[in-house]
Amino acid sequence: MTFPVVGMVGGGQLARMTHEAGIPLGIRFKLLSDTPQDSAAQVVGDVVIGDYRDLDTLRAFARGCDVITFDHEHVPTEHLWALEADGIPVRPGPDALVHAQDKGVMRAKLDAIGVPCPRHRIVSDPADVERFAAELGGGQAPDGFPVILKTVRGGYDGKGVWVVRSSKEAAEPFRAGVPVLAEEKVDFARELAANIVRSPHGQAVAYPVVESIQVDGVCDTVIAPAPDLDEELAGQAQQLALRIAQELGVVGHLAVELFETADGRILVNELAMRPHNSGHWTQDGAITSQFANHVRAVLDLPLGDPRPRAPWTVMANVLGGDYPDMYYAYLHCMARDPQLKIHMYGKDVKPGRKVGHVNTYGDDLADVRERAAHAAGYLRGTITE
Repeated sequence: MTFPVVGMVGGGQLARMTHEAGIPLGIRFKLLSDTPQDSAAQVVGDVVIGDYRDLDTLRAFARGCDVITFDHEHVPTEHLWALEADGIPVRPGPDALVHAQDKGVMRAKLDAIGVPCPRHRIVSDPADVERFAAELGGGQAPDGFPVILKTVRGGYDGKGVWVVRSSKEAAEPFRAGVPVLAEEKVDFARELAANIVRSPHGQAVAYPVVESIQVDGVCDTVIAPAPDLDEELAGQAQQLALRIAQELGVVGHLAVELFETADGRILVNELAMRPHNSGHWTQDGAITSQFANHVRAVLDLPLGDPRPRAPWTVMANVLGGDYPDMYYAYLHCMARDPQLKIHMYGKDVKPGRKVGHVNTYGDDLADVRERAAHAAGYLRGTITE
């Protein structure tokens, strides 16, 4: 029997963990990575070093692959159309993926299918930002400011996103030379995420809706399921994510990042069509992880059970700090919490860089949160006892 080869474009930690999920199934991976030092390139056996923005490189890489998938959304859309024209299965396909690549395209499509979003439009210059703010009216200030500005392509982890309080502060986003999307600054109670996985023949599964806690625009902690979330609202969020996946033709993992507003509504903030930080808890807290289900989906295998294994699971990101010797910290973390699950990415430690995450689980939420925060803090060096 010949097992299929999954071609993964991008060598980051998402590719590393997706590869790990395919190993028990005997699935072979081929990786297109920027450098041999990338997180996934350290562990995948078949690695091609090359530029994903070059079509000839992509075509050469795709030879011998049964399907192409991604650990980021930056491959040019026209290159993916070319691969499909060559007969290479691309999952998610370019017609779906463009909605995660281009925030303007995403907002237009979500409007067309009736998905609730923050008020928004494409703006042309700082004066147009001021006009947009005035159109909002009734904002946090009489002139409609502050507003959110986003470059339509290329942003992640807070990059490419600005909170501006006047037209004088709005010049920076336009210097990138790409369209700029203006959005209202939502008065939200918290951020949620609905993660689903969909296969080519339309089977789909939904994970519990989680709370995502951000610090300086970067995901810090994820709590699964979201505490005190109204059951009906949780169901609405899952159904919304499933409908978006169907309408856009998504194959694989889809993360729908949401605002829960102060008045009890949900609004779609962002889409990601790949395994996502808000789903890392599933590695140890769900019957089938987001990574395993993504592999199943792109190969059109039956999807696995997304239900949680424990009442509560908490994921805490490990960010780099001034303490590089994280391996030595294992002695304390593992002795203090034998149930702790540590996932490191093989990255050099740099301040603020995501270098790993920890998962904890159990019956008592306060205890589970404390264990996750302590382990992440000790690994980073901000907690020393």
